[in-house]
Amino acid sequence: MSITILILVAVIAVALAFEFINGFHDCANAIATVVSTKVLSPKQAVVFGASLEFIGALTGTHVAKTIGSGIVNAEMITLTVIFCALLAAVLWNLLTWYLGLPSSSSHALIGGLLGASIVKAGPSVVHVKTLLDKVIIPMFTSPMLGFVVGFSFMLFLVLLFYRANPQIVNKRFRKLQLISSGLMALSHGSNDAQKTMGIITLALLAGGVLHKSPTGDFDIPIYVIVICALTMAAGTMNGGWKIIKTMGHKIIRLKPIHGFAAETSAAGLILTASHFGIPLSTTHVISTAIMGVGSTLHAHAVKWRIVGNIVTAWVLTIPACMILSAVIYYSIYHFILK
Repeated sequence: MSITILILVAVIAVALAFEFINGFHDCANAIATVVSTKVLSPKQAVVFGASLEFIGALTGTHVAKTIGSGIVNAEMITLTVIFCALLAAVLWNLLTWYLGLPSSSSHALIGGLLGASIVKAGPSVVHVKTLLDKVIIPMFTSPMLGFVVGFSFMLFLVLLFYRANPQIVNKRFRKLQLISSGLMALSHGSNDAQKTMGIITLALLAGGVLHKSPTGDFDIPIYVIVICALTMAAGTMNGGWKIIKTMGHKIIRLKPIHGFAAETSAAGLILTASHFGIPLSTTHVISTAIMGVGSTLHAHAVKWRIVGNIVTAWVLTIPACMILSAVIYYSIYHFILK
């Protein structure tokens, strides 16, 4: 077995590990509110979430194409670069999972890819316009949209049901929240699972297993789509209870109507982003949607100290993973490959 095949196998193994970790790290995005409002038990929620994550992962490849060929010049990327990017993202995800912080797996992967690519081929390897349009600008606008849409939708529901009996409202929204949490799981699968699909396809191209079509299209093989969908679903089945606790209890205390409003708002934004191939941070969107929903009660309903910790993790993710992957690539290149 050649060294190229060995490295390719290692890259795919780390990519699937990243996808699995993404599943349990980000499963809170889909099921934290439905657990915290006691609509489903934790076991029921993870099975429900995993099933819809799997379906969502099969719905398209627009985001995968952005990750695989839109952010950096695919022709300049080697298997070593991809390995370092994935390793940096996995280490960051494990650190933030241990700390219970809902950071962005998407930004961890993008930061890792940027750091190793720049060390390998220089800044010119980066497609700056695509990076700005589909990563940096959405990085700032999507949390604001999550907050505004969550706040507005919750305000609409309050005005619509302000005369209704609270017990009846909770009973009805407990049932409706099954739909909203399902949409959230579906949207998470449609966006997050695709990122690893793009990375694995990029690795197969770099390893010579796949070749671009004569038109230069970046196509995702069906077996890559299915394997990534299954891996993310398996990760979701294992849960990420520290982050679920942060998302479902520490930001605000949720009732079914609040969970419904937050999940519906976030799912709508994420599904729209997936359609346009934008690798959105599902963590950013659902977190700020929860904050927006909580703010309709009163400003003190949101525990802003916890929010501050979350925002710090968001801001640090891309630069931290860039530095981490750059150091890993430099170390491998100078101490192992030379």
